[in-house]
Amino acid sequence: MKIKTREMTYDEVLRLPRLKHKKPMKPSRLLAAIVRIVCAPTLRKIGFSYTTERMELVGKQPCLILMNHSSFTDMKLAFGIFYPRRMGIVTSVDAMSGILGKLMRILGCTPTHKYVTDLSLIRDLEYMLKENKTSVLMYPEAGYSFDGRATALPRKLGVLMKRLGVPVVTVITQGAFHRDPLYNMLQIRNVKVSAHVKCIATAEEIKEKTVDELDAMLEEAFSFDNFAWQRDNRISIDVPFRADGLHRILYKCPYCGVENQMEGKGIHLTCHACKKQWEMDEYGQLSAGDGKTEYAHIPDWYTWQRECVRKELEAGTYLLDTDVDIAVQVNLDGVCMIGEGHLTHNQEGFRLTGAEGKLDYKQSPVFSHTLYSDYYWYEIGDVIGIGDNEFSYFCFPKTNTSVTKARLATEELYKLKKYERKQSSKRQ
Repeated sequence: MKIKTREMTYDEVLRLPRLKHKKPMKPSRLLAAIVRIVCAPTLRKIGFSYTTERMELVGKQPCLILMNHSSFTDMKLAFGIFYPRRMGIVTSVDAMSGILGKLMRILGCTPTHKYVTDLSLIRDLEYMLKENKTSVLMYPEAGYSFDGRATALPRKLGVLMKRLGVPVVTVITQGAFHRDPLYNMLQIRNVKVSAHVKCIATAEEIKEKTVDELDAMLEEAFSFDNFAWQRDNRISIDVPFRADGLHRILYKCPYCGVENQMEGKGIHLTCHACKKQWEMDEYGQLSAGDGKTEYAHIPDWYTWQRECVRKELEAGTYLLDTDVDIAVQVNLDGVCMIGEGHLTHNQEGFRLTGAEGKLDYKQSPVFSHTLYSDYYWYEIGDVIGIGDNEFSYFCFPKTNTSVTKARLATEELYKLKKYERKQSSKRQ
């Protein structure tokens, strides 16, 4: 999938019309039927099946559907499960760019910015549920999973559940991540896909439970581990490119400690600094060709990298400092390439400069609980996305920089700053 791009100066971007809020449209039954027909070949090819739990408590009433986000296949799976139920769908602004966005609007999609507080979205959700009388499909992680586990969820989703007051349904997939993992350069694997659909709370149960209890239920629902699922169920993915791009997730060598010298190619992951190599077997596990296997399970390696980033932040040594190419989005007419700039990330948050000094954007470390970072974004390149409800800045590093580390650092810095504020308020 690609996105419309055009080269412009920053001054020209500033003169562009901004995105205007529109109330969500009631999903077109005709277009939904066409989409379901288009999805059918993929669903047959992957042998898609799903199980349900407590769904009789939902019936035909509008509900909030929270689905994990694994790959481009997810939307097809949702239509395979819920059609002909009418659904409003929360979608990122960049995904609704161009002509496709107009069709998505008719399908019931409504745009929002990832990881940005958007009060109008809450009103849109209420409008879809109460006025349009449709269910709402959301991906609470917003971004695709990197390591096969859930991306950090936003805090206090239980508050939203109480405000909406409708049944909440979770959809957790198995196999969708492995069919098209983000790190693997859009190479499709032959993997059967299934899902478990569960009503985790009725409207009455939501009234009875506290926000913390509701948040705990969601945390439990989104506590999956796709690589563990593959290992434990002996799901064989014996393709010769299964480790391609694995360095996007595993950017730091656990043997020599050097970053951004890893390369995933074929079935191997290699550190070019110390020459140590690991093989990825058909069940998604790693083994060192020589010496100790530090982490056989990929999420364990990822967790170790998170711990390393946390230590850097606590020691005050963490720094992202790179030249970038910058794309800016202000409406649904694609993104504008405005040339080069410079991006830094440290204890003070993000700072992006460019356009001969005319662009100087700063983002606080407590602005968001995570970061919009992505691999091979719209087939352009690895990206770090920052910005607010008016301007989205997509930064493509021109140096050997890990967007994965930037996401980990954003999440850990957010936790640290929130903890510091909490401790400070206790002392006052």
